Parts: sequence; C-alpha cells; structure tokens
Amino acid sequence: MNGSSGKPHAPPNAIYPGSFDPLTLGHLDVIERAAAVFPRVLVAIVVNPQKREPLFTLDERKSMIIAATKHIQNVEVADFRGLLAGFAKRIGAGVIVKGLRVVSDFENEMSTALMNRSLSGIDTMFVPSDPQYSFVSSSLVKEVFFLGGEIDQYVPEAVLHVMRAKRATLRPTEPSEEKHPS
Repeated sequence: MNGSSGKPHAPPNAIYPGSFDPLTLGHLDVIERAAAVFPRVLVAIVVNPQKREPLFTLDERKSMIIAATKHIQNVEVADFRGLLAGFAKRIGAGVIVKGLRVVSDFENEMSTALMNRSLSGIDTMFVPSDPQYSFVSSSLVKEVFFLGGEIDQYVPEAVLHVMRAKRATLRPTEPSEEKHPS
C-alpha cells in the first residue's frame, strides 16, 4: 500500500465491535475476512449498561470468542465501556469493521460510522454478510434455541456448548399434570 507521499505504509489494525451475545457464524465470518485483510483484528465486546441485560456474562462471551477464533493468529479479544471512537483511538485502531446483513443494517450503521469518523478520524469498513448468514442475528439465534429449535448451523461449536449448558440452568421445571375428576 502506498500513502499520499507515495511511500509504502503498513495496513491499519482493525477493531470489530459488538455485543456478541452470543457470537454467531455470521460474526465469525466477518472476523475471518477482516483477519485476512488487516494485520491485527481486535474483537471488542461492548459493555453497554443502557441495553437490556445480556444472556451471557462478559467472561462467557470473551471465552466463547477466544475459543471460536483460536485458529486465527491475528485476532485478539477485549471489552470496553463508553464511546467506540475513544476506545478505537486509544488502542490505535486504523479502521472499524462492521458486518452488514441487510439494507436496514446499512441505514442504521451509516450515521454511526460518520459520527465515529467525526469523533476519531477513523473510518468504518462495511463487510457484507455471506448470504448463508444474512438472516442470522444473535437475538434470533437465542429465541430459536430457547424455544427448542436447532441452531448448530448458526453458531460455532464452542458457543453451542455454552448455550446448551446455559439452557440447562435456565430451563424451568415442567409443570406436573394434575388429574381432575370428571
């Protein structure tokens, strides 16, 4: 790559922010594709106290991401609170990576990307979803899973193990059938 001076410069490090509650194969696809382009990708788990309580703790989400990305040498995992723009500047990120599943994702992410650039000077790179994951979201995966559906094709194996364990601890006991006299 050549800079404006015509001299080669190193590609920037990337940050991929999200709540990852839980990490899906769509997220993993974006991470792998970003890691193929950038020398370092930091998967940054957003800790947002204004959002509803996540299903998975911060430590569970970190562990799932680390396990799911262990095959990618240039990926790291961290968490942050506050503005993404400030965190990205502090860690020296050169680009923010965001995955886009559908057109409405672009509409929602565009204003955020412009604000982040205004606050930090850091651009956002949008990565279109692989079509096989274009309908997969963390919230939809959780809903299907806890209603008894199979989600093996939507989450990494490491995530599936944690989700099954979580479901076992959250599942209420079945109500007993009472016999009523006729």
